[in-house]
Amino acid sequence: MSSRLNPDDQQRVEQYLQAPQHRVERRPFRPWLLLVLVVAVVVGLGLLSRLLAWIAL
Repeated sequence: MSSRLNPDDQQRVEQYLQAPQHRVERRPFRPWLLLVLVVAVVVGLGLLSRLLAWIAL
């Protein structure tokens, strides 16, 4: 992939990205964990809303 930056700017970008503070190791993205978390939050809020409706009525 070619860059639209001139060589000097591209070199500065490469130096910036190679700095230690920008090379943070991250855990791999796990979409199933995100899906489980979203489902758990939706179910939990649904149960909370049913409980509040039961208390209010």
